[in-house]
Amino acid sequence: MAIGLIFRIAAVGILITILNQILKHSGRDEHAFVISLAGLILVLTWLLPYIYDLFTMVQNLFEM
Repeated sequence: MAIGLIFRIAAVGILITILNQILKHSGRDEHAFVISLAGLILVLTWLLPYIYDLFTMVQNLFEM
């Protein structure tokens, strides 16, 4: 796993946290929830190829 991916995930987490706090203090809880959900989906799309590789590796391991 590339170290750049870890830094991107951390940056998205920090940005989402800041936006969440700003939106919650301004009374827009629904928007804060949507922003959090969008951040989660973004990170999961970045991790999806690595999860797929993990499952294929486990499948090949037990195919013996």
